[in-house]
Amino acid sequence: MIAFLFYLPFLLFFLLIAVYAERKVSAFIQDRLGPMVVGKYGILQVLADGLKMLQKEDIITKSADKPLFVLAPLVIFLAIFSGFAVLPLTSDIEGSGVETGVYFLMAVVSLDVIGILMAGWGSNSKFSLFGALRAVAQIVSYEIPLGLSILCVVMLTQTLNLQEMSVQQGLLDPENTYGGFLAWNVFKYPMLWVVFIIFFIASLAESNRTPFDLPESESELIGGFHTEYSGFRWGIIMLGEYGMMLLVSLVASVLFFGSWNTPLPNIGAVKLADWTSGTHGTLWADFIGIFWLISKAMVLVFVQMWVRWTYPRVRVDQMMSLSWKYLTPIALVMVFVCGIWKLWIG
Repeated sequence: MIAFLFYLPFLLFFLLIAVYAERKVSAFIQDRLGPMVVGKYGILQVLADGLKMLQKEDIITKSADKPLFVLAPLVIFLAIFSGFAVLPLTSDIEGSGVETGVYFLMAVVSLDVIGILMAGWGSNSKFSLFGALRAVAQIVSYEIPLGLSILCVVMLTQTLNLQEMSVQQGLLDPENTYGGFLAWNVFKYPMLWVVFIIFFIASLAESNRTPFDLPESESELIGGFHTEYSGFRWGIIMLGEYGMMLLVSLVASVLFFGSWNTPLPNIGAVKLADWTSGTHGTLWADFIGIFWLISKAMVLVFVQMWVRWTYPRVRVDQMMSLSWKYLTPIALVMVFVCGIWKLWIG
């Protein structure tokens, strides 16, 4: 519950920062300035856009299926936001009180496709319906390699509890004497680097991020499944998209990169891990744990933005081929490799 209450205000704050950061990152990559007028370096541009959005008229087309149209943004946002409830924040605040936290996370986040389909069908627009159908095909396809990549980590850590996975990657685990990045899953089990790449590509597709933004492709479908939305309802859909970016980044940090544990190891008499972790059970340890977890997630969010403004959108057939012909078979091979590793090496 504490983790759930933390993530709601943080998600709203993250939206403001991420929208501004994405504009500046895209401007840097494309050799331009980005927002510069509203506030110093354009820092108030996001607030101005937010106020403008709230003042816009909430339009519902006459031919729309009103119940589906109205409920769709809420379904999308709630499905994504519910996933934050099982994420661990620190070693003391158990975000994952559920022993099957991974299973819950995958199950509840998958429900966002229902909201997208509701938005596309309820809008009674061909553009929206095409975008919704693309989203269903994309999300269902990429959930398979995504799930298989998570299964690899579950097999190696022997737990579905995200908090227990976090503990195994830090000094709280008696087997880890050095701590830091040396205890992260990607260094303890080197094959997980391949698994992480599969997870990251699939998470881009799950988040509808370029080069997998076919459900929203504005050059073809105007806005995809949310073409007919305006004002606050459109803002809720965008909040869900950025929430998904943050969620998959946090999950990747927990599964592969040590979660709330420090990245600095103990080297001889230089106890970097001890100094940057704090004493277990103290307020400082909680604060530093949240800092490390959020910092790792922000690096991955930046990489998602980097990819968006670097690679072009793929075609529909290329998107499906990547999932079914490449990612899924490779993920199945990695499940076999992780099983052999756990069976023979331990």
